[in-house]
Formats: sequence, C-alpha cells, structure tokens
Amino acid sequence: MKKSKILVLVVLLLLVGAFFVFDVGQYFSLDYIKHQHDAFANYYQENPLTTAGIFFAIYVAVTGLSLPGAAIMTLLGGGIFGLLWGTVLVSFASTLGATIAFLVSRFLLRDWVQSKFGQNLAPINEGIEKDGAFYLFTLRLVPAFPFFIINLVMGLTKIRTWVFAVVSQIGMLAGTIVFVNAGRELAQLDSLSGILSPGLIASFCLLGIFPLVAKKLVDIVKARRVLKDYPKPSSFDRDMVVVGAGSAGLVSAYIASALKAKVTLVERERMGGDCLNTGCVPSKALIRSARFLHDVHTSKAFGVREASAEFDFADIMRRVQSVISTIEPHDSVERYTELGVECLAGEAKILSPYEVQIGQTRLTTRSIIIAAGARPFVPPIEGLDSVDYLTSDSIWALESRPQRLVVLGGGPIGCELTQAFRRLGSEVTQVELMPRLLPREDPEVSQLLLEQFESEGVDVLLQHKAVAVVEDGGGKFLVCDVDGDEIRIAFDEILVAIGRVANVQGYGLEELGIELSPRRTIETNEYLQTKFPNIYACGDVVGPYQFTHVAAHQAWYASVNALFGTLKRFKVDYRVIPAATFTEPEIARVGLNESEAKDKGIDFEITTYGLDDLDRAIADSKAKGFVKVITPRGKDKILGATVVGDHAGETLSEFVMAMRHGLGLNKLLGTIHIYPTWSEANKYAAGNWKRAHAPQGVLRWMQRYHAWRRGSPS
Repeated sequence: MKKSKILVLVVLLLLVGAFFVFDVGQYFSLDYIKHQHDAFANYYQENPLTTAGIFFAIYVAVTGLSLPGAAIMTLLGGGIFGLLWGTVLVSFASTLGATIAFLVSRFLLRDWVQSKFGQNLAPINEGIEKDGAFYLFTLRLVPAFPFFIINLVMGLTKIRTWVFAVVSQIGMLAGTIVFVNAGRELAQLDSLSGILSPGLIASFCLLGIFPLVAKKLVDIVKARRVLKDYPKPSSFDRDMVVVGAGSAGLVSAYIASALKAKVTLVERERMGGDCLNTGCVPSKALIRSARFLHDVHTSKAFGVREASAEFDFADIMRRVQSVISTIEPHDSVERYTELGVECLAGEAKILSPYEVQIGQTRLTTRSIIIAAGARPFVPPIEGLDSVDYLTSDSIWALESRPQRLVVLGGGPIGCELTQAFRRLGSEVTQVELMPRLLPREDPEVSQLLLEQFESEGVDVLLQHKAVAVVEDGGGKFLVCDVDGDEIRIAFDEILVAIGRVANVQGYGLEELGIELSPRRTIETNEYLQTKFPNIYACGDVVGPYQFTHVAAHQAWYASVNALFGTLKRFKVDYRVIPAATFTEPEIARVGLNESEAKDKGIDFEITTYGLDDLDRAIADSKAKGFVKVITPRGKDKILGATVVGDHAGETLSEFVMAMRHGLGLNKLLGTIHIYPTWSEANKYAAGNWKRAHAPQGVLRWMQRYHAWRRGSPS
C-alpha cells in the first residue's frame, strides 16, 4: 500500500476512534439536542454565520467519516435554522460529506477491489456506466441501504465523481426537506398539548408516507424511462394478452376473465401445455399402469400365491392418450371461450409493450403476461443428434416398448420414467453424473430410492459422465467417462431427462431487450414484472420452481398485478412450496431438508417416524419409508418436512397447511386423524417430537404424586 493511502487510513482510524473513545456520540442524541436547543438557538441569534459554519463543518465531518448522527443533525438543522436555511445547509453539507466518503473509499479500496474482483464486478460496472445515475437516484430517494453504505459502495464503482455529487444532491433533497421540517416542528413543541398541533402531526405524517410516495415516484419515473420509445395507444383492444396456454397461461387468462377483463390467450401448439400433453398427466397415467403390473408381479406380498397379467405396450400408451383426452376438455378452447377468454392459435410476437401480433392479427393491450413455459434441455453430447433420442416431450409417441432403454439423468423426471419403464419390462440403465439420485434431497432419501431401483433390476450408474453416442456394428452405445476410464452402454432407445430450459426465444424478448437471469429464465422483480412495468412473466419461463402448481400460484400474482398494479401490487410468496417425485416410494417435501438447514447454519433438530411402524402401511404391505421433520432446536415450529413412502404427496399436505398458517407440531399432535390412514404418520412424528421434549422434572414429581396417592413408598 502506498504511503499516501496509509496516511489517509491512519487519519481516518484516529478520527473514528476518537469519536468512540471520547463518547462524542452522546452529543448526537435526541435528548442532548432537545436540552441544548435553547442554547443553540441563542448562540445562532448572536452569531448566525459562525453557527451556520460550525454546523456545516460538523455535518460534513459526520457524513464524511460515516459516523452515526446525521439524522439527529438534520432535525437539529430544522430546529435552529428553520425550513429554508436548514434545508440549504443540510442539503449541501450532506452532499459534500457523502462525496468525501465516496472519494476516500475510491482512493483506498477501488483499485484493490477492481483488481481482485473485477471480473465478477464487470456486470455491475457495466450497469453503473450505462444507468448509474438513475440507479443512484433511486437509492437516494428510497434508500434500500443506509446512505453511508451507498457512499462507500459507490466509491468502488466507476461512476464519475461529479455525477455522484449532483445526483446525490437532487436525490436526497426531498427526504432532507421532510426531515428538516420535522425538526422545525419538534423545536416548536413547548408542551405535551403541542403534540396535537396540526403542523407536528403533518410532519410525522410526511415522515411516514414519504417512503411510499418516493417509491411510487421512482416507479413512475422508471416506467416512463423504459416506455419512452414506445408510443402508447389512445385506446386498447385488450386489457391483457397472455402468451402461452400452459398452467400459468390458463390460470392468468381465467383470473382476468373472472375479473371481467377483456383477455386474449395465444397458444402455438396445444392448450394445456406440457403438464397436460407431455408432463404431469401422461407420466402419472403411465406410472399407474406400471405400478399395477408391479403389484401383480409382487402378488405374494399381498397373500396371493400367483398372479399374472398380459399386456401390450401399445395398449398402455393408448390408455395414456385416453387419459389426456379425458382431461383435455378442462383446458380446451371451448371451455375458455365459454369463460369469456378469446383463444387464438398461432405464433405470438410481442412488437412493443403495447402490441402483440398473432399471424395477421395485431392487438393493442394494456398488459402482457408471458407464460411460454419450458422444454427439455438437451446437452451437447457428441453424436447424440445422430440417433432419434427421446425426451419427456417425445417419449409419448412410442408405440413399442424399448428392450434396452438408457435414461440420462437422475432427477425427478428421469427417476419416474426409469422406474415406470423397468416395471413395463424394459432393461433400464440410468446414468447420473452426480454421486446420488435426486441430489437435492437428503442422502438417506436418495439411498432408499437407489435400493428400491436396484431391487427392481434397474442398473443405476452414478458418477458417470456421458461424453458421446456412437453407432458400431449396427448397435447404438452411450460412451461414459468414469474416473478417466471409458465404458460403453448399449441401448435401443435413449431418454434425455437432464432438466428443462425456459422458452425465451422467438416471440420478441430479444428485440425488446428483456433481460434474462443467469439461469436463462426471464428476469422479473418480486411482482413478476419484467423491465417493462406492464409486461409480466410467470411459470417455467421464470422459475425458480418448475412445478405446475407453482406456475398456477405465480399466475395469480401476475394477473392481479397486471390488472390492478397501478392501485395495489402483491409480492409473489415463495415461503411454502411443496414438491413430489412420483416414484415408489413416493418422495414429497416442503420447506427445508436437513442438508439445506445445515447449509443455512440453522440450529435445528430432526424428528423422524418410520412407516414400518404405521398400521396402515403394514396393512397395505408398503411399510417402507419415513416422515422427517426439521424444527428449530427446542421449538415445534415446522421449518420443513420430507415424507417418503406410499401416498407421500397427499400425506405431506398437512405439513404444507401447517407451515402456511404457522401451526406447530403440538397442533398436529392435538388433531384427530382417522384410523387407519397414512396421514396418521404425521401425528406420530409430532408425538415423537413431544416425547423428546417432555418435561422430565415435572414427570418425576408426577410419579411421586401418584406413588403417594397409592400409599406406596415409590
């Protein structure tokens, strides 16, 4: 470090140290200022310029050194100098002090921070360079962080000093006026009855509503800046246009129509989206057929000496399509048309924040909701394109059962289809890069599923990296790297089930400059707004949870905010998100699991209950699995729950309800559950927690009391 930097650092440390060592902070308390107000006022009357100069210098020093006391001094400025001169002094002193702190931070730390973290800070630097003045203005007007932190952090960026000073001066002015006025009113308070004076009441009201008004002002300014290049129509064809008719789009359109808005729903493929046509519905139909066959093959577990079943794979796939067809009317054009939604088939193109084109039809609209969904992610594996690989979208077109199936991926989709096809008679090899299946779940959950798969004859290959697909001698092989060694896995069909990627191309995002997140999903704020205040997004195209029920959950917020956001907006609530993997054993979870609780550093405890003790599980010959609950140490608040076993998704619902409404394990324990049911497992888990926290001292006294009642010595 250069000598000049060392000198500045030493001086700063001495000044800040002196502030705390000599307890200078006592002079910046409200009590001290109030008691000394008359003396300050008298001195000001006799020495106005000197008083103003001293006040100005102290204020600059306090803000320049990032010391506590600026707010009190602002009130003092109003009390001594009045609204006009108090505002002038505080405004310029705060700006000068902030600029000094900014320059000191830049002089001491910026070069080191930029050299060490420059690559990581590149997007921030780019954003500051492009839009730094407005960003700083919003922070000053509605501070998300204390002003002294803003001063120091801005010094580490590349924003120009004069821009920082000018924007700070303007941005802090409104708040300065409000606080100075409050100080002026407080100074005039000479009795308790003065608390009810209109001026003081108005000042306190201003202090309370200023952040709300300022935030609204910032929203208006932001909206005007981002929409300035797009002429706003004098009238609109629609209140809302929804792009995509999957779960998120259907719910958005339904809510808009129910609220009597004029809404158009656009879908380029099939109504119902992935969930109905290629996801939840067909996969659960296939799983049910496969499970029936498995129960037949394991009939001895149910006391049936011998059972058999003949089936044709094509018949099962026809049943899957029949299930889709039966549910399809729920999501059909006819139903939504009856509900008042205009349904258009075709490619939507968002031309501007106010215009959407569908074929030859161009609609103006007050708001747009993007619910374009996601598609299977296909990794760039050499040679994969040379074979007709399957995905969760295309596998439903199979008419004959694959003899040898390779499933690439050990997540929920891969695991569900692995087990289903194995039970349908395919020889299944599951390939996963990670050390275990379902890596987001706790290790014992993954292990239980692995053991089940292996018992059914699935060849699970963990820590295998797929590197290529080759055709050799008329056969097809997946080539994997295992610790530097190459292995080949023969297959007839290969299913790629590694994950899903948001549909963010082809309908106007690029042209409008709508930002994407690092996950390549549409970037939205907590209200599900994009950079344009009237364009919202929800569902898989946004994430972070790619579940049908979360898409519907987000759709409520997106549609209500789109219709009424100028009056009232609602932040999307992700506090209690349940999920299930429909393998056998079924795996369902809400909230934190043990691994996540450890990562967050939470002091927690675990309560478990094994389903091998549950009467209903024993009666059903499905006594495999457990209930696992995470709670804060010594408390019954539910932080998360995992249920592994038959009907886990339904069993979990009680924990979802409890977490959503703040009910603890004591409440679950005190709730009557029907006997014998699977949900009794929740009550028994709560009972295990209660026994672990029983008041042992009280119980010992009760034991003595009962012994005394019996006349027994012990």
